[in-house]
Amino acid sequence: MNKRDYFSVRTGKIKPNRVIDLKVLKKLFLILYKKIETDGYFQKYFGFYCEDQEEVAGELGYDLDDVMFIHLKKENLFPITSQIENYSEDDLFDVLEFLHDYSSKGIDGFYHQHNGCGYHWEEFNDKEGQLYFREQINPILKDYANGFELSKDGEILQLADSGLSHLFDADVPTSDKENIETKINNAVLKFRRYKSTMDERQDSIRELVDVLEYLRPKAKEFLESKDESDLFNIANNFGIRHHNEKQKNKYDVAIWHSWMFYHYLATIHALLRIIKKNKE
Repeated sequence: MNKRDYFSVRTGKIKPNRVIDLKVLKKLFLILYKKIETDGYFQKYFGFYCEDQEEVAGELGYDLDDVMFIHLKKENLFPITSQIENYSEDDLFDVLEFLHDYSSKGIDGFYHQHNGCGYHWEEFNDKEGQLYFREQINPILKDYANGFELSKDGEILQLADSGLSHLFDADVPTSDKENIETKINNAVLKFRRYKSTMDERQDSIRELVDVLEYLRPKAKEFLESKDESDLFNIANNFGIRHHNEKQKNKYDVAIWHSWMFYHYLATIHALLRIIKKNKE
């Protein structure tokens, strides 16, 4: 479906991509949830209602409130349509991750004619169901607060700062998974996780600096010695890698850690591409 700006946005009465609050997010989610449920994406695990058989259990059984309690350690989350009004932000994000795990696309079944009962699916594809769920939910998460998304692993992650999202999606040009690719991916995930702590964010920066340290011998070949040294001076002087009394500590951690994370991530990508180019 193509999305275009309508009259109030075009005339400036409503700002495009206006940030939405939790109340609006819950209302939008409920609309999408009902659509996804109607389309049969929860039949495999949650079951469905049949005009002839009444309630038909899915693979998770009949009592989904208990199932959600086992998984999420929270009560009164189901039925979603009647409980969502009381959801906190944490509750909603927990439920979104749970629903993502148990969304499955029906690929073979039959249409039950009686009273227009609908499709009863018998074979399913979990991966396609999860992809569909993300495609429905991510556009509204993007506009909520500072912006979020459901990852392909079903985790709520924070979106990148404006103009830097390409760094999360960019290929890592290396064949060294253990020392480079895996460490970069772990650092990114740790930094982006919903409500990641300052310590976790500092750890993610430290992991990126460790990758740079691993690449340091190669960096010496392509960078001026002062430039190569400056890359590590930032981390050392701002208490990222080591701790001593000479380090700077009177700075806004939230702001500077965010800058350092993107700085090092971009530097690694640039350096890897320089190394690759000179090998060709």
